[in-house]
Amino acid sequence: MPHLPTLERLLGFLQRSPTPWHAVANMAQRLEQAGYRRLDETAGWRLSPGEKVYVTRNDSSIIALQLPRGPLAALRMIGAHTDSPGLRLKPNPAKVAHGWLQLGVEVYGGALLAPWFDRDLGLAGRVHLRRDDGRIQGVLLNVPRPVAVVPSLAIHLDREANNGRAINPQTEMAPVLLQGGQATDFEALLKRWLYEQHGLEGVALLDFELALYDTQPPARVGVEGELIASARLDNLLSCFIGLEALLASDGEQGAVLVANDHEEVGSASACGAQGPFLEDVLRRVNAQLGEGGDEDFVRLIQASRMISCDNAHALHPNFADKHDAGHGPAINGGPVIKVNANQRYATNSATAAMFRDLCQAQGVPVQTFVTRADMGCGSTIGPITASELGVPTLDVGVPQWGMHSIRETCGVRDADQLIRVLSGFVNRADLV
Repeated sequence: MPHLPTLERLLGFLQRSPTPWHAVANMAQRLEQAGYRRLDETAGWRLSPGEKVYVTRNDSSIIALQLPRGPLAALRMIGAHTDSPGLRLKPNPAKVAHGWLQLGVEVYGGALLAPWFDRDLGLAGRVHLRRDDGRIQGVLLNVPRPVAVVPSLAIHLDREANNGRAINPQTEMAPVLLQGGQATDFEALLKRWLYEQHGLEGVALLDFELALYDTQPPARVGVEGELIASARLDNLLSCFIGLEALLASDGEQGAVLVANDHEEVGSASACGAQGPFLEDVLRRVNAQLGEGGDEDFVRLIQASRMISCDNAHALHPNFADKHDAGHGPAINGGPVIKVNANQRYATNSATAAMFRDLCQAQGVPVQTFVTRADMGCGSTIGPITASELGVPTLDVGVPQWGMHSIRETCGVRDADQLIRVLSGFVNRADLV
């Protein structure tokens, strides 16, 4: 398998982004290195044609804008999400049981729970604190070494373990953190880690949003290195692909990259796809670079196109019967158009035709996924964004195995293929 120039950047991004807050911080850093200017939602904006800007909300969602050099007539939008299923700490997580300090957790999103047992777990997220001068500050925290584990129960003590027994997340998923520890030790540990990472001392902890994560780094897998195995491929892979495509563009056309938080729990938040973040930003852009009225805004949105990127279910060689016979995407077989007649995906024939044309222009193969008629179908930010904004949209993604597991698998070629297609989309003058 040849060396792919984006692969090392992808693996580094995945490892440095254990939470949505870290992912957004890393994306923002990359944008600033490429000349993008940060905007503050609470300040007045002064925008110029051809400028490159970005804005965040809740530090976990981000919108990057490449403003057109000419009139604001249409926008090429790429959408993804920054969150992944997993285990989040409860507000008062510390509890002591039988000589062990443990952490109470809440399941975030539709996580596969079984793969979380016996993994080396780090801790990351954001912490809000009051400094000794009275200022309230939010800081990122990442403890990348194994500090916790959810130990399995030996099969000798649970003979039904391999027979599909349900896992109780309240009673069976609490990780162990410290032998002989007391409940007060957890706050002391947080303060120690904040000092080690930020030099902060004499602070009062006010609140936090923290998650456990697998410390095993991303890796190429397979005899020829055909696969990528990593945590959070769903959907940091799409965030990375969209960012690479935007940065590789020629800068002529109006383009938007939006990466929302909270997709895995329904997107209903101020920074989620069902919230007003994207529309707020686009209306402010239209007010400065367009004609500014409601009719002009509707014309802009209807002339634009959105490609929602979220990974697709690849055909699993051990479970081929879980796919419709004519719609089993192959890993390393090219990007996947996701279709659902009941609008769980936003694709229609017009938007799919545009994407197929983009793939043909780049010499990239394209695949299609439709779920079996006797199975339920997941969803993405695509239908939500289309409903909230009204922009013509389609859903695509890289094929992967193990979606919502603590460690997922995709093909090493597919990211580059989708980057090429999305770069062509951002550079495309005619969206019809």
